[in-house]
Parts: sequence; structure tokens; C-alpha cells
Amino acid sequence: MFKDRLQAAGLLAERLLRYKGQSPLILAIPRGAAPMGVVLAQQLDGELDVVLVHKLCAPFQPELAIGAIDESGHASIAPHAASVGATPSWITAEKNRQAKVLLERRRHYSPLRTPAPVTGRVVIVVDDGLATGATMQAALTAVLRGHPARLVCAVPVASAEALALVQPMVDETVCLSVPPLFQAVGQFYEHFPQVSDDEVAECLQQPGLFSPLPHQGAKTSASRSNAAAASLAASKG
Repeated sequence: MFKDRLQAAGLLAERLLRYKGQSPLILAIPRGAAPMGVVLAQQLDGELDVVLVHKLCAPFQPELAIGAIDESGHASIAPHAASVGATPSWITAEKNRQAKVLLERRRHYSPLRTPAPVTGRVVIVVDDGLATGATMQAALTAVLRGHPARLVCAVPVASAEALALVQPMVDETVCLSVPPLFQAVGQFYEHFPQVSDDEVAECLQQPGLFSPLPHQGAKTSASRSNAAAASLAASKG
């Protein structure tokens, strides 16, 4: 049980200290992980941004995810989507709805700058917990299209199923707790308030946490032949 998100972030930072001095890019999944991203960026001397993804909702069941979409428009659809009534036309309409939400969030969170580039960098994607893993999977997919040098998934708590889903996508997974009985992320925090869009914007305006590095067309260890610059194609639920 964690006291709150900030305490959990501090514990994660202790496990990630080896990246201090490597100018890591901390990508928080809004809204809940934004305050955690501030802690990680401060303790690791990193840069902070958000990766924007949004779940796609099932018909008449807004809490049930049938997939996720990132701010570039790339979407992944869960195998169970059709079984809960998500027709192709519903999915198209839902993708359009959530894409507009992400566009508005980016304008609100960081109106004066573009997403931080991920190419050739150590990138740490953080969330406050993984229940199904669908949102993190969408976030990681988006970041991978930018060719980071090393990709790390960092979460305080996750279900075993969610962890198994995301581990093959990253170079490293840092997870502090994998409880056998997992119903919701909030059950593992004593204090788990909602985080507002305004709070996310404030997190991204913290002094010293956004200082973009000159882009030098760095090549990734996985793809030495691709030296093209790539901006963050993503981004959070």
C-alpha cells in the first residue's frame, strides 16, 4: 500500500537512479501520473513531458475499454471489442471522439511547445498503476515509433496480466508490486485523488523540467540505419 502517488514516485526514482546523468525523458501518462513525472524528472535530472493516449470506450459502457488511441491517430483494438457491441462504425466514431479529446489536451497541457523528441534517448514512461495494461501498451507503441535508444516502463503497481502484456515491448520494466488480487489501481493507495487537466498543465510548467536537447539525429541501438529525427508521436487513461 502506497501513501500517495508522490511517495510511490519517490520509490520508483530510487530504482531508476542509474539513469541520472543520462538526460532521461520522463513521459507521464495523464492525468494521474503527471505529479509522479515531476518527482522522477527532478530526482533523475530529466526532462518531463506527457505521452497522450486515451482508451476507446465500449457502447453504453464508458468504463469498459475496447482499445486505445494515441495523439497521432494510431489505434489498437482489443479482441473482445465486437463481443461487447463495438461495430466498425462505432469504433470509427469513438476514435474520432477521443482523437479530439487528445488534441484539446495537448493544446491545454503544452500550448507553447511541441512534444519532446524521443529519438535516440532514454525514455521512461510512468503511470500510477496498470490494471489491464491497455493504456500503457498504447503509450509504449506510440513511443517506439519514435525510436528511443532505451525504453523503460515504470509503475508502482500492476496486475500480473498487465505486466506480461507490456514487458515484451520495453527494454526494462520497473514495478514495485504485483499483488495477486487486483481490482483497481486506487485500492493500493491510501490517498488517490483525481488529477485535473489544470494540474497536469502546472506540472509541465515546473521550472527546469523542460529543456529540450539539441537534436543530433542520434541512432538507436536497435536501428542504426535510421537516423531520421522523430518527434513524439503519442500520447494517456
